[in-house]
Amino acid sequence: MELLWEVTGWAGAAAMLGAYLAVSMGWLQPGRKFQTVNLFGSCAFIINGTLHGAWPSVATNVAWFVISALALYRMREKKPVAAVVAEAPSRAPETGAQLIIPGAPAASVTAAA
Repeated sequence: MELLWEVTGWAGAAAMLGAYLAVSMGWLQPGRKFQTVNLFGSCAFIINGTLHGAWPSVATNVAWFVISALALYRMREKKPVAAVVAEAPSRAPETGAQLIIPGAPAASVTAAA
């Protein structure tokens, strides 16, 4: 059984370091996947640290778990913001450029005449 807890700890370490590497290298955006990996990785460290009596590690990973859980909760509550595309004002030279206004309702965006 002890081998299972050792593997759990090493799997948590690999998951968290892998997620950090992926975000740092730009392979993964810091969003739900990143926070989910941190959540499960911190659980693995909490289990492993508790069984080894490594209380500073347990305390750190409890904090890590809470931060990840709160981030995931806030991401769940946050609705995606739709970007609204509006035409550039007519006094600008015709370049085909568009003005993107995040979160603006489509009805309130009008082109200048």
